[in-house]
Amino acid sequence: MKAIQISEFGGPEVMKLVEIDEPEAGNDEVLLDITAIGINYADTHQVENSYLSAQTLPLVPGIEVVGTNNGKRYLAAVSSGGYAEKALAHKSSLFPIPDGVSDNDALCMLVQGATAWHLLKTMAHMQKGESVVVHAAAGGVGTLAIQLAKLWGGTVIAVTSTPEKAALAKSLGADALVDAAEPDLAKAIRTANGGKGVDIILEMVGGPTFDQSLLALADFGRLVTFGMASRTTPTPLHPGSLMHGSKTVAAFWLANCFGKPELLDDVLVELFGLVESGKIKPVIGATYPLDQAVDAHRAMLARGTTGKIVLKP
Repeated sequence: MKAIQISEFGGPEVMKLVEIDEPEAGNDEVLLDITAIGINYADTHQVENSYLSAQTLPLVPGIEVVGTNNGKRYLAAVSSGGYAEKALAHKSSLFPIPDGVSDNDALCMLVQGATAWHLLKTMAHMQKGESVVVHAAAGGVGTLAIQLAKLWGGTVIAVTSTPEKAALAKSLGADALVDAAEPDLAKAIRTANGGKGVDIILEMVGGPTFDQSLLALADFGRLVTFGMASRTTPTPLHPGSLMHGSKTVAAFWLANCFGKPELLDDVLVELFGLVESGKIKPVIGATYPLDQAVDAHRAMLARGTTGKIVLKP
């Protein structure tokens, strides 16, 4: 079968299209014929070996696919590498897709959809009427976080890097827009919130963006970090500095939800229902053939993408 494989860690250029043997299913695993593959920012960390968990070579990147087995469609977190024509998934990581949800829309729900849900509900404990700042608002998580926050009664401030991305965020329901390049980002965020601190900030850029976001929090505000796209670490934070204002900084990694039906299966059922009813609309930013995975990663790293990026085997 065809697959994208790496034999050394590095940038997108280390990914090569190769022919490899089909994986063999073990106990409680199924072999999926893949119809769509999700590209996530975590995949770029896999290729670099800068992910939260160490990677081993040779490596087929990717964890998120839509595929079929015995004529049934599944969204799945795969165990053998997703950038391929076939992949293995544990039976506990298979999520049946309702007939009213397309392959591409389903693909938006496992990593991005579930992450957006947990950032707002589980980690930030969002309440109706609260202000929510969404960084990288035109991205896969951001486009869904905007819609969920609005659905749950929030006021959304979207932070984006281009006029086109700002327009997309506005079309999804964002109440205010902030340019990510603002030199005083904390002040710009507060200004967008009527001069007041904000209740919730969803942050995945790191570096100065994290530092400035923390300054924009209101009393009892919550900042949830879920990535570091800039590859730049924030200023070290002393816990005592959070006491003034009773602020919270939390972190989220979706991997901690796997194997817990109440944290993943139930959330996906809810998200699929929202998609079927039209209450949320996934954004597919671009679709690439499998042999152009390098181009897809380069576009993502250059912050040139919006919504969900899909590979088609």
